[in-house]
Amino acid sequence: MTDDDLRKAALELLATAEDAYVTTVAPHGYPRTRAMFNLRNRTQFPSLAGTFAGHERDLLIYLGTNTSSAKIDELRRDPKGCVYFCDHPRVVGMCFVGDFEPLTDPKLRRTLWVDGWERYYPAGPEDPDYTVLRMLPDSVSGWLSSRRIHFAVRDR
Repeated sequence: MTDDDLRKAALELLATAEDAYVTTVAPHGYPRTRAMFNLRNRTQFPSLAGTFAGHERDLLIYLGTNTSSAKIDELRRDPKGCVYFCDHPRVVGMCFVGDFEPLTDPKLRRTLWVDGWERYYPAGPEDPDYTVLRMLPDSVSGWLSSRRIHFAVRDR
């Protein structure tokens, strides 16, 4: 498979995986993983599909999280991390590796806002406890059916 074929498979996984598993480096040096919403999932978040148009090459990932969360503290200390997406029935799993960037841009927060998130952020998209995480992955590795894969997304 070419890198373009792998990128297409990665885009399909991003569009269909139900969850995103985010891993950061905790203060003790060990990884810490937690499940989050996959905002690129076309079925769960159809209103956000346009947000990712034009990002087929860079595989942009956005995630919403609490500003007060441990992951924000961890990412301020060390922005390195990964997001793992998987589709168990198809035996596809890919780990997107790169640096996270916490963003508080009001326009972006409104763009990515999902009705119902008031339960997490009572003040809505302007809630100070609502932060957007952005990752532009450096590389992707994992499994595609019975084949181990790896490709560079961008040069560092």
